[in-house]
Amino acid sequence: MKNFRKLAFGYSTKCNVRCEHCVAAGEIPHTSTMPLSTAKTIISKMTEADVKGISFTAGEPLIFLSEIIELIKICAINNIYSRVVTNGFWAKTSQLSDTIILQLKSAGLSQLRISFSKWHQKNIDRQNIVNAAESCKKAGINYFISFVTDFSKEDEEYEDFLRNNNLKFFPEPVIFAGKAESFKRRELFTDYQDNCCPMNPYISPDLDMFACCDAGSHFTNTNFFHLGNLANNSIDELFLKSETNSLYIHIRNMGITPLASFAGFKSRDIIKYRKCELCKLIFNSPDRLKSLEKVSDTLLNDWYR
Repeated sequence: MKNFRKLAFGYSTKCNVRCEHCVAAGEIPHTSTMPLSTAKTIISKMTEADVKGISFTAGEPLIFLSEIIELIKICAINNIYSRVVTNGFWAKTSQLSDTIILQLKSAGLSQLRISFSKWHQKNIDRQNIVNAAESCKKAGINYFISFVTDFSKEDEEYEDFLRNNNLKFFPEPVIFAGKAESFKRRELFTDYQDNCCPMNPYISPDLDMFACCDAGSHFTNTNFFHLGNLANNSIDELFLKSETNSLYIHIRNMGITPLASFAGFKSRDIIKYRKCELCKLIFNSPDRLKSLEKVSDTLLNDWYR
């Protein structure tokens, strides 16, 4: 999937839980849902734009189970790899979980990504996660658990739970944006890494498209990652913007850390920040962004090892 066009598809910002770490919270002051007919049209047109992967995300997609199933079917017809990101609220029993997973498999779902963390699990029983994963195994659907963590001691209990239940999971650092922006940061223990970012685009329910699927919509001072709106641009045009912007290319290939160094950040300061925080410090500053844009096709091209 690395060389394919892919994006996160925000059908709705509606969610059935309120996790205090949520990066999506605060992006939009009201719950927004895309009309189903609009979503169908967009996904059908994505084939023409050579999109090969769609991840249904934003709020909790499976609140809209019948609608998401219809959209997955369109993906399957057009040979688009489909993923659903879910908190697993629907997997309260093995039977309920099996029923939902079989419906998703019948529609053509490629993969299920299940969110898990000390924040999610204040709202969703841990057994739901086991039920959802086991249903995927029985149905032959690829799955993995996204273990969101701040790498604190208290998270070890949650990691042990995943290991003890033989579940496939990948730790993912909490992003300090949205509700989590006020979280206390813990000391980092890491080397001086490049911090390259794949920057998969994201489409919001209001048809805005962003070059970053994680926290790009929080760059309110510069709107650096905002590509445009599908009401005014084609999908292909917005993908081309993402693929040809010099600074985006440098983020993918050079990484955030070298860009911060070029922009004048001291090395000892750079390692204090997480990747997404460092990115925001660089590109949500109008003055800093303007100076980098001036040299993005000249001096920055020579800033490599």
